[in-house]
Amino acid sequence: MNSNLKKGIINSLLLGIGLILHQISPPILSVKPDFMLAMMFIIIVLNKDYKTTLITGITCGILTALTTGFPGGQLPNIIDKIITANLMYFMFLPLRNRMSNQLKIILSSSVGTLISGFIFLFSASILVGLPGSVSLSTLFIAVVVPAALVNAIAGTVIFNAIQVSFKRSNINIF
Repeated sequence: MNSNLKKGIINSLLLGIGLILHQISPPILSVKPDFMLAMMFIIIVLNKDYKTTLITGITCGILTALTTGFPGGQLPNIIDKIITANLMYFMFLPLRNRMSNQLKIILSSSVGTLISGFIFLFSASILVGLPGSVSLSTLFIAVVVPAALVNAIAGTVIFNAIQVSFKRSNINIF
């Protein structure tokens, strides 16, 4: 089987798992982790190519738009995932060979969630408004910062589980 096909299948499975986890995960300390975002970062770190990053950002944006609980959050979700995927790809481009994948996942899950949350809230405030007349900074501190901490832990745990499963099944295409 072609290695590009194998990568595509594995990436699709990771997105599917991320979507299911995103749907069924309960809030942790009143913050719901965004497992789709964590899977997006894992796919970007594993694949290392721009085309996959762009496709993953678009796909994650569409899937999270379909499952969002934020009123009018469909378009902000698409905007935020595409921009965040691009920013994270280009942020790690010069660091690709200087940093372990483990550290990249920790950084991308925390910093990437902060970037994603800000872009989402900013675009939502412009397009549909924020709920309850709450300010962007208040929502950022109350929701995005704790979500970044939760995503950093969850993303690292998921990445390690994926690495172990690749090792045990002899998958070495990444």
